[in-house]
Amino acid sequence: MAYKATEIDITYDFLKVVPQEDPEMIYFKGFKKMFGEDANIMVVGIQDPKIFKLETFNRFYDLCLEIKNTAGVNDAISLPTVKMLTKDTINSKLDVRSIFTKRPTSQHELDSLIALANDQLFYKGLITNSNTNAALIAISIDAKQLNSNGRQKIVGDILDLSAKFKEDTHIETHFAGLPYVRTIMVRDVQKEFKFFLVLSVLVTSLILFFFFRNLYAVFFTFLVIVVTVIWTMGTIVLLGYKITILTGMLPALIIVIGIPNCIYMYNKYHQEYRKHGNKIKAISRIVEKIGFLTFMTNMNTAVGFLVLYFTNIIIIKEFGMVAGLISAATFVISLVVIPTMLCYLPAPNDKQLKHLDLRFLRRVNNMLQYIVLRYRSVVYIITCLIIALSIVGIYRIQVISYMVDDLPKSSGVKTDLSFFEQHFKGVMPLEIIVDLGKKKGIRIPANLKKLDELETYLKSLNNVSPPLSVLNIVKGAKQAYYNGLPEFYEIPTKQEMISLASFMKTNDKSEDKLMRSFVDSTGQYIRFTCKVADIGTDKMKQLVEKNIIPKTREIFPDTANQKVHITGTTLLFLKGNQYLIDDLSESLVWAFGLISLMMAFIFTNPKIIIISLIPNIIPIILTAGIMGLFNIPLKPSTALIFGISFGISIDSTIHYLSKFKQELKHYKGNTMQAVVKSLEEEGVSMIYTSIVLFCGFLIFAFSDFGGTIALGILTSLTLFFAMFTNLIVLPALLLTFSKGEKINLYPIIKDKHEKLHTEDDDVEIDLMRLEIKTPRNDESREV
Repeated sequence: MAYKATEIDITYDFLKVVPQEDPEMIYFKGFKKMFGEDANIMVVGIQDPKIFKLETFNRFYDLCLEIKNTAGVNDAISLPTVKMLTKDTINSKLDVRSIFTKRPTSQHELDSLIALANDQLFYKGLITNSNTNAALIAISIDAKQLNSNGRQKIVGDILDLSAKFKEDTHIETHFAGLPYVRTIMVRDVQKEFKFFLVLSVLVTSLILFFFFRNLYAVFFTFLVIVVTVIWTMGTIVLLGYKITILTGMLPALIIVIGIPNCIYMYNKYHQEYRKHGNKIKAISRIVEKIGFLTFMTNMNTAVGFLVLYFTNIIIIKEFGMVAGLISAATFVISLVVIPTMLCYLPAPNDKQLKHLDLRFLRRVNNMLQYIVLRYRSVVYIITCLIIALSIVGIYRIQVISYMVDDLPKSSGVKTDLSFFEQHFKGVMPLEIIVDLGKKKGIRIPANLKKLDELETYLKSLNNVSPPLSVLNIVKGAKQAYYNGLPEFYEIPTKQEMISLASFMKTNDKSEDKLMRSFVDSTGQYIRFTCKVADIGTDKMKQLVEKNIIPKTREIFPDTANQKVHITGTTLLFLKGNQYLIDDLSESLVWAFGLISLMMAFIFTNPKIIIISLIPNIIPIILTAGIMGLFNIPLKPSTALIFGISFGISIDSTIHYLSKFKQELKHYKGNTMQAVVKSLEEEGVSMIYTSIVLFCGFLIFAFSDFGGTIALGILTSLTLFFAMFTNLIVLPALLLTFSKGEKINLYPIIKDKHEKLHTEDDDVEIDLMRLEIKTPRNDESREV
């Protein structure tokens, strides 16, 4: 597994969250075949009046050429590289030439060339903002490199060149575009999860040492985690997957899956050893008593993940398959590693067994017993009130996602994105495709007027940059025909179209390729490419459904066989997030059902199955309520919390109910005795596990990523709530809905150190050492 783990690769393809058979995805694939990639543009932005001064401009000129010549870069469009159409009267063609053929040698020359560039209205509002002294470089990256390691080098080279420019000119540089955002997010997410994986291991190890006072326990728990992490990476490679935004979270989740097994095994080992002092027998009892329960708890966790494989979203399917297999593998790893290693270790000494008598935990445990036995009605009333408040919060939950959702506000990516939204209205791609209904429809003047009306409307929208389309080329051709005068940058008349027909064929192959980027070979499908701000799902939906779509239907009614389709990476990513949330919610329901069936396999009583689910549903309701009350939106990172928490918290329920079932048989159906004994034996392990998991997840609150923070805090809260529901609500429900014999409470709880023997203890008694003592006259006879 370690060998295969060395071959692991990373991807960050946003579109994997959209099912491949989704109509929007099918259309988008057709769009890319027709017009090419829409998410391959990275932009570099600067803002400073010095940019229009000779010395600084020439350094900017050099930067543009250096980026343009970088391996993997198709083109770099900026002020120093702009081109213009000129009229070739002799050959009746339009000539394409660069405005800046070399570095300007004087400020006067520079001013003249900048004025000429500003007259090319094709670029207006796209590469410069004269009002704010801002300029950008739009860099087209080879589409084949976008989802490979090659993108990392290309983006790195651009950042290095920009850093040198900043060093030379002292002008701040800003970066945006999906290639850049994806690269930075992959790098930062990878770095953070490595950091928190180490930190979580350190924190949980310290807590384990505090409880068990045994370095061996810490070391072998760490060993189980390391082995499982290696298996995780190896499994991803063996299945032919790559690390995605979801599978990248698995190493941290391994701690959650593996540590409870270790805690229950160590605790049972120490309990058994203190009973009879036989190390090998204690190890044997681990496998005998904890083995099956560990198998069932890990299978429950595995089922909770494996149901994700049956969704329609690729990254969820991959996450579910890997997480499910590793959850099952964790059982094998922990059951092989820990008992085997214990065989070679010396028996635990009295100091290492002291954790079984921690006064604080024993007091907590006895307090819980007292609450369960004396104040059940109060427990139910408080629980119902909290649930009612949570339901109010649930109705206030909002579903909002952003392209750079989980990055911190202080992040350079978000700051840079704000720069481009302020000066250029955004950089996220939005595509509008107009089907004119017939071939060569672009040549019909009436259609040109409709397209011009749509372009004018798009320019008027907030958060939408001026669109690029074939109209820019047509209007530019007319401007060139009239000797470059800006006032002629407009839609040609029918007569002018006839005159321009021959001139529209340029002698520049790149210009013809540009034309093919905006109109298909038949002249029927026209592309408007816009850039939008990262305004989130709600505002984006309003922008598209309440603004753009109604206007397009008004201009191009379906009755005329003319249709408009809106697509692009931005819309698909945001739609994919909604798919992600819906599928995770559906999978949670399936997990409830399948785990219920597995509980039925352990506990054949339907009443017990229902009782077992209630304490684990309540924490999920409480956490969802907190999200609504504190305005924490539902998004992929927060939607994951519920399935993870349910799969973990149900483990404590299984351990407690299994012990309850055993004690119920021992006490001949006496429910109250069984409840108290189960709390006494399993309560400490449940508290150990909950504290470790709570702290293990809580450290993620120190992340810079919103998703990681939400995962840490909300999962910790859910597990914290689950600890109390499993220690209080679950026993209370067992007492309420069982018909066991009711006995006097006080003998059970008056002496917290009183030892109640089980059948296992009776086996250890040496009958030959029994003796009968004769009591005094004032004492009763006793053995």
